[in-house]
Amino acid sequence: MKDPRGDGPSAIETGDAPQAVGPYSQALRTQEWLFCSGQIPLDPETGQLVAGGIEEQAQRVFDNLQAVLRAAGMDFGNVVNVTVYLTDLDDFAAVNALYEERFQTPYPARATVGVSALPKGARLELALTARSRAKS
Repeated sequence: MKDPRGDGPSAIETGDAPQAVGPYSQALRTQEWLFCSGQIPLDPETGQLVAGGIEEQAQRVFDNLQAVLRAAGMDFGNVVNVTVYLTDLDDFAAVNALYEERFQTPYPARATVGVSALPKGARLELALTARSRAKS
């Protein structure tokens, strides 16, 4: 959806990722840049938190982000920056192992932040920025 104010960003939305649970877009694209809102491990069909531990939650988050990237014509190879939010920093190693399966070198720049709580009791949230390979 194009910004009605003119030459602003376009919203990227897909039913293959959970719908926004507030006044925000799944992602915004402006020229070659894509800014993805944070994803928590919600099942896109039910809108509910997935069952299981940190591995199941992380897999769902990566799947959700992959769906948003795909809707923008991108993939994890386009990602330049990631922010990881964890409610328990002891989960870092498990999330990092799954992260390494999704990304290849050169790895995106990244920050990991320990937080006291996330929406719906999620254990992690990831937000990312991507850039298309060809300038638009």
